[in-house]
Amino acid sequence: MRYLAIRRDDRFSPNAVENDRAILRRASERLRELLGLADDIEMVDERQWVERPMEADVYLSMAREETTLGLLRDKESGGSLVVNGAQGVLRCRRTVLDQLMRLHHVPMPPLVGSHGYWLKRGDAAAQSKADVVFCEDLAALDAAKEAFRKRGVTDMVVSAHVPGDLVKFYGVGTAFFQFFYPSDDGISKFGDEKRNGVAHHYAFEAERLHQEVVRLSQLVGVEVFGGDAIIDEHGRFYIIDFNDWPSFSRCREEAAMAIAQCVAKARR
Repeated sequence: MRYLAIRRDDRFSPNAVENDRAILRRASERLRELLGLADDIEMVDERQWVERPMEADVYLSMAREETTLGLLRDKESGGSLVVNGAQGVLRCRRTVLDQLMRLHHVPMPPLVGSHGYWLKRGDAAAQSKADVVFCEDLAALDAAKEAFRKRGVTDMVVSAHVPGDLVKFYGVGTAFFQFFYPSDDGISKFGDEKRNGVAHHYAFEAERLHQEVVRLSQLVGVEVFGGDAIIDEHGRFYIIDFNDWPSFSRCREEAAMAIAQCVAKARR
């Protein structure tokens, strides 16, 4: 059986190129160890693979380019296992994800509020700080929308800002789930985490958050995922972001083993 790991293009890893590569490399190493493979699992950049698609029975894929996902969908149709599957990655695009979450009543921020708004690029995952913008009021929101349009971004998602504790969660399948408070360790990609301030560590039902995140991952169709949630002072949570295959920088070793086990189980 042939295995191949596909790295996502650097533009989809803003301020996280090395961390994204590290989790894919470590998951590949753990899978090789788990299965007792004689050789290392080869890793290729997604654009390199598109130019010369190497055949495999199992693909560990962090790819996000539309062309790459189209080719991977063909591989899946031909019987190959792809984790994460192409269609699931496409459903992680913010506009599609927002519609899916509202349709299935996944806890998420309201559209209108009194604490400001977030404007996010809707056609793809954030590629720079400019793709996720906080707006103090409706006038600022209108100005931000116009700035997006001038950049050629016409697909946008708006949500109200929710005060409370920001938590980052990471998951693999149904078994692996961990969450962290960014304000506790100060790790930040764009600095937007500071908007919610230092965490109060409000009490909430962590198992229910786990259940909702797993339900969302199954609706989307991805096995390896992560995202953000807000916990308000009453213990209610709102999922504000959800992504395919994050860097797992806070729990890389545990996540790598969980990914390897997930792939090993799926290939049977």
